[in-house]
Amino acid sequence: MKNFIFASILLFFLTNPISYEIADSRSINPELLTHEWAAKWVSVPDAPANEYGVYLFRKSINFVVVKADNRRERDQVPTVNTDWWNYGGITRPVKLLELERTYIADYEIQLEKENTGEIRGWIKIAGDTQDDYGQVRIAIAELNVHQTIKLNNNTLAEFTFAAEPELWSPQNPKLYDVEFIYGGEAIRDRIGFRTVETEGRNILLNGEQVFLRGISIHEEAPTREGRAWTEEDARKTLGWAKELGCNFVRLAHYPHNEAMLKTADEMGLLVWAEIPVYWTVQFEDPHVYAKAEQQVEEMISRDKNRASIILWSVANETPNHEARLTFLQKLSEKARTLDNSRLITAALESQVSGNGTRVITDPFAGTVDVIGINSYCGWYGGTPESCSQLRWNSPYDKPVIISEFGGGALYGKHGKESERWTEEYQAAVYRHNIAMIENMTFVKGMTPWILKDFRSPRRPLPGIQDYWNRKGLLSEKGEHKVAWKVLFDFYQKIKQKEEK
Repeated sequence: MKNFIFASILLFFLTNPISYEIADSRSINPELLTHEWAAKWVSVPDAPANEYGVYLFRKSINFVVVKADNRRERDQVPTVNTDWWNYGGITRPVKLLELERTYIADYEIQLEKENTGEIRGWIKIAGDTQDDYGQVRIAIAELNVHQTIKLNNNTLAEFTFAAEPELWSPQNPKLYDVEFIYGGEAIRDRIGFRTVETEGRNILLNGEQVFLRGISIHEEAPTREGRAWTEEDARKTLGWAKELGCNFVRLAHYPHNEAMLKTADEMGLLVWAEIPVYWTVQFEDPHVYAKAEQQVEEMISRDKNRASIILWSVANETPNHEARLTFLQKLSEKARTLDNSRLITAALESQVSGNGTRVITDPFAGTVDVIGINSYCGWYGGTPESCSQLRWNSPYDKPVIISEFGGGALYGKHGKESERWTEEYQAAVYRHNIAMIENMTFVKGMTPWILKDFRSPRRPLPGIQDYWNRKGLLSEKGEHKVAWKVLFDFYQKIKQKEEK
């Protein structure tokens, strides 16, 4: 007898139930790999509901009902206060998977952290272990790898073997076809192998210093309104990033769909992945912490095999107080126990100013591996011209990424550089912030805000915003604003220096 898994990756949800008929009368297996917004799968009608507004249960022997609700509540992560559109509906694919009674449930494979001549990992088996086959095979044909691994306690196979893979990088996004074989089942994935670490104020990719030429991205469809979710959406959006000269993207402010990560692997874009511990969540509430920790667990569980991801971000623009510090330190430690091969970061905004100098003062900067700084000089304070004169100091011997800067502009609105909402004003903000960044020797990357205009209920200004955040370098239709060329030219300048 085979198991059926009704698998869905859901983000923000329907307000009316939808039922799906299952042709087979056998049970739905509740063992599912989920992430932050995935449904909690249960097999009886009175099981507890999911925190994020999804209810899934077996109504009868062969029906599954999903009730979805996109309301935000104060004790959720994120909370009620966000600056992006909380789309409703099922926004990611739904699949019915037919599996053997015993099957491969999960796996991890990557370079050994201390020895790039070894590949390590594990494979987890689930289901009815009475059907255990005793071993799992791993094949990487291009590396001439054919390994047979014995199962430990019928559920886990751990492995380490010698190999010399070509290392994945933005210049050479090499992926290997990896096959896991168990019984009559074969799972295939495309895996890249690389290392990432810090050395003082530098970020090292495969042992070499790298400057992260990035851009921030929301999960909005590139050519229509609504959530991005298809491979075509990912290729269009990440293609824009490549066109801009990026080797890095920040996927804000929540885990994006799997197509984005797999496409980033293929296209050679490094990734900052993030959970929505955003602004003013209830840091004092242990139940809220548990939700955030679950999100970290599910993000890392789903995306641990993606070579493109080098940074796990645990927060964005959170207020500096003791409860928040304890919350984020604990969350960072959890992330490190789950994955010590990547770097921990967060987008911070706590600085003090004096005598024309800003100093990074957020105590959480002492916990992360890479410090993210959000700074809106020329938009939420000061003139664009004042930014190029601003100086920064960091007391931490760590790399810094300017995770946000920018300003708003309505596409097609032109005028003087001193006139807000014009493309010329936005371009001036970029020019003078770039001049500021060039004086910050500890900055090793940047992800300006943002690639494309996106929907937001907090942006109602009639005739200008109309419920769009206008900080994009592209309009909602994908049209280039003047500031696009400013950032493109700067990234070309960096690339030319690196190639010398």
